[in-house]
Amino acid sequence: AYNIHVNGVLHCRVRYSQLLGLHEQLRKEYGANVVPAFPPKKIFTLTPAEVEQRREQLEKYMQAVRQDPTLGGSETFNSFLRKAQQETQQIPTEEVVLEVLLSNGQKVKVTILTSDQTEDVLEAVASKLDLPDDLVGYFSLFLVRELKDGAFSFVRKLQEFELPYVSVTSLHNPEFRIILRKSYWDSSYDDDVMEHRVGLNLLYAQTVSDIEHGWILVNKEQHRQLKSLQEKVSKKEFIRLAQTLKYYGYLKFDPCITDFPEKGCHVVVSAGNNELNFQVRLPNEQIKEGSFKVTRMRCWRVTSSVPMNNGPTGSSPAKSEVKLELAFEYLMSKDRLQWVTITSPQAIMLSICLQSMVDELMVKKSGGSIRKMFRRRVNGALRRSDSQQAVKSPPLLDSPDASREPMAKLSSKLTAVSLRGISHSSSANDMGANDFHGNYAFEGIGDEDL
Repeated sequence: AYNIHVNGVLHCRVRYSQLLGLHEQLRKEYGANVVPAFPPKKIFTLTPAEVEQRREQLEKYMQAVRQDPTLGGSETFNSFLRKAQQETQQIPTEEVVLEVLLSNGQKVKVTILTSDQTEDVLEAVASKLDLPDDLVGYFSLFLVRELKDGAFSFVRKLQEFELPYVSVTSLHNPEFRIILRKSYWDSSYDDDVMEHRVGLNLLYAQTVSDIEHGWILVNKEQHRQLKSLQEKVSKKEFIRLAQTLKYYGYLKFDPCITDFPEKGCHVVVSAGNNELNFQVRLPNEQIKEGSFKVTRMRCWRVTSSVPMNNGPTGSSPAKSEVKLELAFEYLMSKDRLQWVTITSPQAIMLSICLQSMVDELMVKKSGGSIRKMFRRRVNGALRRSDSQQAVKSPPLLDSPDASREPMAKLSSKLTAVSLRGISHSSSANDMGANDFHGNYAFEGIGDEDL
């Protein structure tokens, strides 16, 4: 059996025959010309070298399928991963009570099936809270680790290919919880959410929590005004004032390490307002702050490495010893692209944030809206509405217009830009083009943005 790790965590174990079955099903549905080539069957027993070669080929195959907008978003692929996750963890399908946290620490208990996917659980939470259908798409479920001070460290946003109950229970650690939070970046969408009592309460609880944990910066006078609005229970006015504060709507990450502006700098990264904000402590203890706009990132990638020979022989490396890095290539000036690397256990969550910012930008650019992102019940079963599918992978990401140049060529248009070869990257392993998340929002960049 092969171990499949998704987002840095063991997701499932599958056999070659199961993957071959998935491949044949995808070919039947989408045609042989769409589905990547699959490692061939062998008649004789594989040598150790051939076993390793097949493992690499299967890994490339799964990554290629996942990164194809049609195949990776397909129900065939996602249900395969969900079923395999449930079988690997040996959790039978049964009714269970799952506890989901709100930002203010309140617990919402929902009765679900162990085999319910992320969307079903989100729907159950929304139903329990009386959140209307057309606001469900503004929220997401996140896997978090509860810290001693009551704050949360974000692990990842729960995806459509996993079963939330299985994901959280298989970690066998009570510190890991599931939390409901808003999942959009543009604060103008707050208006839609605040139209409804439950939406307003959820947004208010999240804003209060972010201020209490120091994620949103508040000076003494603002703190006094906020306190007064809180006492009057003026929730809308409280949110309106909070929207004017620094880092409103940002997700703050745990302190980590960056190589910008020089190697080994300690940094606190926050994601929001279509940027990654860096608060860097330089070697001379000076603190510098700067932002990297998502529209100026040509591409990014996440890499992981496990150090060899750590600890006594036979001991398995602790989870914390897996080193995760997010690296992005940034347009520093008109003619200069530079790689910036963040080494953080939350690298995957950072990548998910970047992707969702790009998706949101592209939906806005194509005139779409996230208001219609609700699920429709058809014959009692949940069906994702077309508009939500569009948000997950916007049309521009699905099928770039043939008249537009591919992204790789675009960068050569930037005068005197020398694209650094992939093999000279900061990562230890050379990586193929598929390991990158290309950024179509980068295409729209003009001189005025510089």
